[in-house]
Amino acid sequence: MKNQFISVLLVAALSLSFARAEAKSDNFSTEQLNQVEQLKQQALKSDLAWNLVESLTTEVGPRMPGTPGDKAGVAWAVKKLNALGFDKVWTEPATFPRWIRYSESAAVISPAPQKLHITAFGNSISTPKAGIQAQVIEFETLAELENAPIDAANGKIVFINYRMNRDRDGNGYGPAVQARRRGAVVAAQKGAVGYVMRSVSTAHHRFAHTGGSSYKEGVTKIVSSAISNADADQLHRLLALGEPVTININVQAKSMGEGTSYNVIGEFTGSEFPEEYVLIAGHLDSWDLGTGALDNGAGVAITMAAAKLAAKNTPKRSIRVVLFAAEEFGLWGAKAYVKKHKNSLSNIVAAAESDFGADKIWGFESNVHASALPVARDIAAMMQSLNVEYVGRNEARGGPDLIPFRPFNIPAFELAQDGTDYFDYHHTADDTLDKIDPEKLRQNVATYAVFSYMAANAKTRMNGKKITNN
Repeated sequence: MKNQFISVLLVAALSLSFARAEAKSDNFSTEQLNQVEQLKQQALKSDLAWNLVESLTTEVGPRMPGTPGDKAGVAWAVKKLNALGFDKVWTEPATFPRWIRYSESAAVISPAPQKLHITAFGNSISTPKAGIQAQVIEFETLAELENAPIDAANGKIVFINYRMNRDRDGNGYGPAVQARRRGAVVAAQKGAVGYVMRSVSTAHHRFAHTGGSSYKEGVTKIVSSAISNADADQLHRLLALGEPVTININVQAKSMGEGTSYNVIGEFTGSEFPEEYVLIAGHLDSWDLGTGALDNGAGVAITMAAAKLAAKNTPKRSIRVVLFAAEEFGLWGAKAYVKKHKNSLSNIVAAAESDFGADKIWGFESNVHASALPVARDIAAMMQSLNVEYVGRNEARGGPDLIPFRPFNIPAFELAQDGTDYFDYHHTADDTLDKIDPEKLRQNVATYAVFSYMAANAKTRMNGKKITNN
């Protein structure tokens, strides 16, 4: 029996060796492909990313732009990148409109007095010190509000009760978030004195979801806020009884003028084409309600750890990690990076951002010139053992911070994470370290390490293709 077991092991080992020998490519040597296999195994055993995100969320905590936590986050990132041995570490300033939250509360006044769990949206104005108190009018969607008569909400608080759907790729977020961004403007145009909506969230807990919002010049500014999904259900039931429902909203917040934060950048310099680089990114800032573990401490840790592992054998091209500033307030760090580097963005040979939590990566998609598709397929093939499927559309859009890069047609990639549960925690007080699974985090690191190593070492230099849609 023992000899039989040994024979099985030998056959398995020979099969693996044969498979590696057969894994040939015009863009990668057999030695490089073997290094990729070793890299995967190292990443799947490494706790580096976990240690990084644990440190960031514990020793720094929330990192809202313009706060002491944001400043501490920048210092933390510089220190960690240097400690990891990056060849170059530097910062670049990014300015943004600074906003501070002081306090917030809400309650049903009648017909059944009770507390509501609420949070203000970023950029919201304050209410008077005693809050605002008015009757509620409900709309199911932003479109319904837009189509309502011009005086439909005169003197009332508008409540939009749009339910976000749950999906692996997070496709429900876009439609739902429009009400967060523009709802207060449309409500004010209809005569409202305040605005509240169901959280842009798939959660069943009682935490409200924050996020960015905006005002429009010439339209009266009114308070902009969200209540938890449970409270939205409660408010809907009260309204369904047919009696007038009055609530009080009290938000104390302030716009503080222009603030400055910093993109933190670390690079492992390539041996043959140092000016060309793979860009992998996350954003360093977070909202103030939780500790920014999923959004985006995980992305910070994944990209830092992946670059460290991928650069173990000096790459031909540079691998650059960019930790963007002030993403949550409107991609200000990414905009600053593009402005500063606009004349050299053509040096980017591949770009991807980790900004969708820490669940497993299930898909890999490119957006490259046809000449680079063989490289993309080779990379995808080496990800198969990580249970990552190749999405062959070649229409990847990259993460949010890559949006300002799109006019420059960089080769963008999507390493698609499973977001089924992401919006249970996103932008809420429940975005904390305990939501991260270390095993899934390691799979993310392995996938990003494979991507970074292969993009940096490919014989064919990848170029992007034009993205025509915003």
